[in-house]
Amino acid sequence: MENSSEQPGHTTTTRRRYRSFVTANTPAPQSAQGYTRDILRLAIPAYVTLVAEPLFLLADSAIIGHLGTSSLAGVGIAGAILSTAAGLFVFLAYSTTAVVARTLGAAGTRHALGAGLDGIWLAAALGILSCAVVGLGAAPLAAAFGPSPEVLSHAITYLRISALGLPAMLLTLATTGILRGLQDTRTPLLVTTFGFTANIALNVWFVLGLHLGVAGSAWGTVIAQNSMALALLAVVARAAHHHRAPRRPHLRGILTAAVDGVPLLVRTLALRTILLLTTWAAAALGDIPLAAYQVSATIWTFLTFSLDALAIAGQSLTGHALGRGDTAAARTMTTMMTRWGTWCGVALGVLLLPLHTVLPVLFTPDQGVRDALAMALLVVALGQPISGYVFVLDGVLIGAGDARWLALAQVWLLVAYAPLAVAVHVCADQLTSTGPGIAVMVLWGAFQIFMGLRAVALGRRARTDSWMTVGAA
Repeated sequence: MENSSEQPGHTTTTRRRYRSFVTANTPAPQSAQGYTRDILRLAIPAYVTLVAEPLFLLADSAIIGHLGTSSLAGVGIAGAILSTAAGLFVFLAYSTTAVVARTLGAAGTRHALGAGLDGIWLAAALGILSCAVVGLGAAPLAAAFGPSPEVLSHAITYLRISALGLPAMLLTLATTGILRGLQDTRTPLLVTTFGFTANIALNVWFVLGLHLGVAGSAWGTVIAQNSMALALLAVVARAAHHHRAPRRPHLRGILTAAVDGVPLLVRTLALRTILLLTTWAAAALGDIPLAAYQVSATIWTFLTFSLDALAIAGQSLTGHALGRGDTAAARTMTTMMTRWGTWCGVALGVLLLPLHTVLPVLFTPDQGVRDALAMALLVVALGQPISGYVFVLDGVLIGAGDARWLALAQVWLLVAYAPLAVAVHVCADQLTSTGPGIAVMVLWGAFQIFMGLRAVALGRRARTDSWMTVGAA
């Protein structure tokens, strides 16, 4: 992956010199205790930061669930669209983390900051475009899922308001990517903790206090998202001023950041298509299964973001190690983090199993939704070890800049999963006749097959040396 911080004077010869320099100056191997310390130093703050985002959704689901099943199902559809709109540009964080970390290892902090700042300008442009597309297209986007009229009305309301938070979401991705690349996961922790607290307070006030319904929940989240973005932008701007990094937009740098992000965009688009196909299949099962799927998907997201903390550490540490030419460190840390991720998945699954009948009570008073949700959570719990393995390896390969392979692999996985989702949609009536709980379990079973195939593909790639390219580029 090309370095997005290259200025006009940086030639191919310069990049080769960087590569020769870092290869000749590879540090002595670190002890296992040292690797453990580095991983935990980044992973623990990243864990709290990552779980804040799904906690936004969990808080919204818990509050909106008491407004009724149609409101909960409507927010489920809107949430899938918003997650896709923001998730398509997750490369603003992932690609930026990898580039900044690699440049930090090869050339120092000033160049690393320069590598990331163009991504912020790109995020602002993409955020405004996304806001316009989602806001103006809220009705046809929500209707594409085929919900009931009442559910559709709630989805459109939530979507039109929440679109105003998309620019802030993308700016948060870009600034967080810069800070992670600089191996600073504490600042995003502090900012997201503030944002989560504000979001809960505002949603309770707007929904339960002012009785603004679904619209109140959307406004509370938008305000919190914009506050987080402004705080992170201030931190990055201060660091750029201190290290005298260029802060003005450079068209070449912005275009380079955009081109470098294309493979990760393709990878994310394929992944998001899989998630949207799953929501589409859930909508065909009816309002109760859809509501149960929405909450179970939110809980799954919360658990996966918990596991993704190790992936964030993997992105930063792998990029930094390969930037300075230390392939042995990259291999050792990958092995450690993969093992940790799998065991963390086991632990989360064990914790979720006894809670599968308790958690539904927190989200809805509808007994039908509670029963279906409890059955769905059983499948979610059993799939956590695979999730832990998958997310760590995904993060490692992103940090290594192996985006082209990730894009191709994800497209093939989409091709393999699509028939399963279509089969659930086509057989919706037969599945629903067996009970909403069974229908949702079958849907989650199909999704776990996709996760298993993804684990096989990532595992085979990680065992090769093809992804370990050293140097600044």
